[in-house]
Amino acid sequence: MEDKPPKVAAHFTPHCQLIKERRYVMLVAWRLLGRRLRSFGEQRPPDPTLRREELSQNEIPSIFQMIPFGSLDFYEITVQELQQHFSSGRLTSVEYINPYLEAIIEVNPDAIDLAAQLDQERRHGNTRGMLHGIPVLVKDNMATKDKMQTTAGSWALLGSVVPKDAHVVLLLRQAGAIIIGHANMSEWSSVRSKASSTGYSPRGGQTRNPYNLSSSPHTSIIGPASMNGVVGIKPTVGLTSRSGVIPISKNMDTVGPFGRTVADAVLGLSFIVGRDLDDASTSLSKGIQGYYTQCLSSRSALQGARFGLPQKRCWNLVSKDRKKVALRVLKAIEEAGGVVIDTDFPCVEDRIPENGSWDWEYGKASESEFTVVKVDAYNGINKYLSNLSATEIRSVEDIIDFNNRNRGTEGAQAGDHPAFPSGQDNLQDIAQTKGVEDSTYQDALGYIHRKTREEGIDAALRRTTEDGESIELDALLLFDRKGAGQQLAAQAGYPIICIPIGLDSAGMPFSLSLQHTAWKEETLIKWASAIEDLVNGLFGWRPTPTYREYKSKNIPINREATG
Repeated sequence: MEDKPPKVAAHFTPHCQLIKERRYVMLVAWRLLGRRLRSFGEQRPPDPTLRREELSQNEIPSIFQMIPFGSLDFYEITVQELQQHFSSGRLTSVEYINPYLEAIIEVNPDAIDLAAQLDQERRHGNTRGMLHGIPVLVKDNMATKDKMQTTAGSWALLGSVVPKDAHVVLLLRQAGAIIIGHANMSEWSSVRSKASSTGYSPRGGQTRNPYNLSSSPHTSIIGPASMNGVVGIKPTVGLTSRSGVIPISKNMDTVGPFGRTVADAVLGLSFIVGRDLDDASTSLSKGIQGYYTQCLSSRSALQGARFGLPQKRCWNLVSKDRKKVALRVLKAIEEAGGVVIDTDFPCVEDRIPENGSWDWEYGKASESEFTVVKVDAYNGINKYLSNLSATEIRSVEDIIDFNNRNRGTEGAQAGDHPAFPSGQDNLQDIAQTKGVEDSTYQDALGYIHRKTREEGIDAALRRTTEDGESIELDALLLFDRKGAGQQLAAQAGYPIICIPIGLDSAGMPFSLSLQHTAWKEETLIKWASAIEDLVNGLFGWRPTPTYREYKSKNIPINREATG
């Protein structure tokens, strides 16, 4: 008898997954079981040269293989292909959803009824758009006003009742998406402990990487997208609403999508952008629903493009095996007519540690990201908790007290639980601030904004040619496994898109990230989709999960393959 498969971060997750970002980038996550899109409507004409061979599940253990529905093969299917099957009558939303409800932390008991209602709308000629009937997962820190729980992975919030849907959840429902469940997460978005097992929550257990189940799925948006071989989009802070999402930092939180393809991820983004009166950060939002799909392009757009490749503590620290993968992509970009120019972040020594890894406590208190996060988390979490009913948990202090009373599951003290080696030390640091935005907080916020914006990403985008011409680069390219570029973008509140480009020597996915200044999503979408088209044509489809070591039960998770 075969073992029951463990929870994994990718492949079995239904078509969308909503995640949220703070400094780590945890946004709306658009998880698709999709074959790479060769076209999207009339935006990108089909190119028969992109598919060199049929995708196969031969290397996947049988318990993880996707069973065809009649003559339809769901393995790596895209939203566009699903919509074609829905429209032709070959498939209904109910038929598609039924087989895949086992793989998530909590199933929406009304999912099948919702699918049936949307199928009925379609039969009557009422289709809401490209998300009509598409199954979506939302991360467990996004409020859903239904029969499901929203707990951030903590038993402390079990039984609490949210006042309404998170704004992005409401927008997805209005677009015809089916919220089929909540996805597991690192408890309290990894803010509770300085040392923890990534992807673990007391309520949901350990989430694992589908390429090697002894390894971490990673944190946030760009990190997990890269580690799980999918596309991730971290939008500019304020492009999408955070209301109804359990917060970490009002200055860095954002919500954005995952997808198997740039087109599918962009489709997810297109339906969750815009202003929300309950989130002041969206007052400057430039998002127009449905617009971003018009920004998709093909490899031909690369002619004349100029990209920057940050060197210090970025490219210089990429491992040899990953550089080998990266160099073939850079060469392909140049052969397609683009130019890759060396550049640097002037702030590199002030904001990025020597090892190139993300460290939110880097620098003295008046210069530290964590100084800002601690205060923001205290105020944001307390405000969120104040709007709940049917719970006694009203503050960060209440969470700490709950953990102390339930040390066996919540790992309150160092040594209580292998998933939380340092206990709840970050929560204790957060509580000590009492949410006071004092001069140290103000200094730290001003410092990280200045360093990561004017003296960081914005400066790296400006170059002077040998002829003395001042130019602005079209985007920055990073191969950012360690997360230094992600940290700068998070502190700046700037957007990133990452696309998978291959595997490293450990058999783990490896991605290219594109970065730009605020509100430049349309630019990043143009270049990301063009490079994706180029990479697919030259090197074939992204490697799909093979579930190595799928019987692994280790906690804490192995992070050696993710560094």
